[in-house]
Amino acid sequence: MDLGLKDRVYVVTGASRGLGHAAAKALVAEGAKVVLSARDPEAVEDAATELGPAAVGVAADNADPQAAETLIAAARSNFGGFDGVLVSVGGPAPGWAADNTDEQWRAAFDSVFMGAVRMARAAAASLTEGGVIGFVLSASVHEPIAGLTISNGLRPGLAGFAKSLADEVGPRGIRVVGLLPSRIDTDRVRELDALSGDASAARAANESRIPLRRYGTPEEFGTTAAFLLSPAASYLTGVMLPVDGGARRGF
Repeated sequence: MDLGLKDRVYVVTGASRGLGHAAAKALVAEGAKVVLSARDPEAVEDAATELGPAAVGVAADNADPQAAETLIAAARSNFGGFDGVLVSVGGPAPGWAADNTDEQWRAAFDSVFMGAVRMARAAAASLTEGGVIGFVLSASVHEPIAGLTISNGLRPGLAGFAKSLADEVGPRGIRVVGLLPSRIDTDRVRELDALSGDASAARAANESRIPLRRYGTPEEFGTTAAFLLSPAASYLTGVMLPVDGGARRGF
């Protein structure tokens, strides 16, 4: 199946590793051009080099109010266009309601929430018909994850913003989509399993609640993201798609 991604140009934030990198890799494999961003200049340059000449790395912090314009400008200057964005950011600090500090909440709000909002607003102002704005969110949009109180607070709000934006830009032919990963086998998820004190036992318990009885791979997530961002998904907007091996059973 041809996803129609050849020579389309995307910005993917938080793409030096993890889910953002997996999505960027899948886009490039389907013929797209990608601007990758991350805060660490060396890490994002290495990630872009891995993907070859169809990728360019730009050091940018989603919390920086200028980041969105910088990344869109990089897409146009390097590849001559801008067709969409996938907003992915590292997860906020773990912790419980009684333990997370005001500083942790503010830092996460600036990066995870406002950074995503600013990127989406800038993209919406720049995209034309056929453009797409994607968000990497979390299964916590529907159900809180123990020990991730800040994420549980912010991700559902972003999903609501994404759905509102879908209503606003839909008449212009611009789509807005969200991905809700759960147990994808990344460094972040392995770190979360380790918080229990017995990572192996935590993983086994989590897998027992997933119908497919395993964690997803970054490649599986990346392929799903590439499809949602592609013209092949042209009639999907406002959707928040769980990527979770069936953990939500479709609800």
